[in-house]
Formats: sequence, C-alpha cells, structure tokens
Amino acid sequence: MSEVVNESLAQQLLDYLQRTVPHGHLLSSPLPEVEGKTADMSLWLVDPSIMDARLSEEVISAIFEEPAYWSFAWASGQALARQLLDTPEWVAGKTVLDFGCGSGIAAIAAAKAGAKRVIACDLDPGALLSTRANAELNGVELDYLDDFFALEEPVDVLLAADVLYDWENKPLLPKFLQQGKRVIIADSRVRDFSEPGYYHTGSMCAVTFPDLGEFEEFKTVNFYDSEPLAEA
Repeated sequence: MSEVVNESLAQQLLDYLQRTVPHGHLLSSPLPEVEGKTADMSLWLVDPSIMDARLSEEVISAIFEEPAYWSFAWASGQALARQLLDTPEWVAGKTVLDFGCGSGIAAIAAAKAGAKRVIACDLDPGALLSTRANAELNGVELDYLDDFFALEEPVDVLLAADVLYDWENKPLLPKFLQQGKRVIIADSRVRDFSEPGYYHTGSMCAVTFPDLGEFEEFKTVNFYDSEPLAEA
C-alpha cells in the first residue's frame, strides 16, 4: 500500500519536484517488476494522478527544462534491479557504480544483493536527492558522485540502465569499459546495439512505473555485458 511522503529527505525531494510541478506529489510505491523477489523494494515516485491533470504552459515548459526522470521507475532500471536481486553473485562483495542512477533503483538493488560498496552517480542533483531518499526508504547505505570523470579508480562492476535513450551518451561506452572491470547495460530504446566489447546476454519484459503507456517495443529490455555468456 502506498504511503504519502512524510520523511525529511522525502520532503526535500517533494519540495524539489514542486519547484517545477507545484501540484505534484510523491508516493512510496512498491515496484511491480521487483516485488516478491529476493528483496522487495519501494521508491518515492510521482503520484500518477498528475498525468490526468491539466498542466499550464508554464509548468510544461518547466518540466521540459528540468525533467524529473528520477520520479519514474523506468523499465530498464526495474529489469536490471530484478536481475541483480535474482543473481546476487554479480555484485556480492564487490564495488559497484550505478551510472546515471536516476531514482537509485539499480544502486539500491546492488546494495540489497550484498555489494561491498555502491556508488550512485548522476549529474542531476534531483536524481542524487531522489537516490538518497530512496536509499533511506530501503534501509541501505550508498556513496554518491556527481561527476563520473572524477572516479579515482576502476570499480568491479559498472551498471547503466536507461542511459542510451540519449545517443550522445554513446561515446561513454568505451569509457565504461575502462572504469568497470565488468559492465552491465540494460536498455529498451536502442535497436541494433553492436558496440565493441559488449555482448547481448538476454532480454526481459518490463513496464515503466507509473505506467506511461509506452509503445510495446519499449517494454522489452535488452542486457549487454562486457562478459559473454558462458557456454553450457
């Protein structure tokens, strides 16, 4: 059952959202794609009733200027979180970085799966605030980084979910391989992904929550890994 925001960090996050969407609200929402797995997870997400409201041109402009991507659990983030919880050996005892962490869903899943240290990385201050609030909600501790290029040494596992919707991030793919001993990417937007050093390792159906009514083609999340699947 969803709960209305009443925590200090969550209140800060609500205040941040209402800078651009004055009538927006957040709910502590269990994730349908993760619920019932090894460890359940909830996130502070936008109240879906906002999508039924009539928005002024001023609010629409503010949303485009500073989109609150962190207020949704995107399909790829949920799929990656589920994989981490189902396959904890990927991250258990390791140092993990979640690039473009957004709501912090993958970072939190990695922490729940037993990672030794998890770094949530995003240049959006709203995303880092969201991740802090969600880490508190889920009872995990994370480290935070707002500049990926300030990372001092490679991590054991680098995670990236839903970051390739902006193809300007494509040049980061070789950099990921330098900064992560293993790189795992989850993506539902790019077709014909064929980057050197990455292998397609599977796919999963998932839906963004709250549901945005996305096209069916965006409900298939593909996984790409710097380590190929082991042969049977």
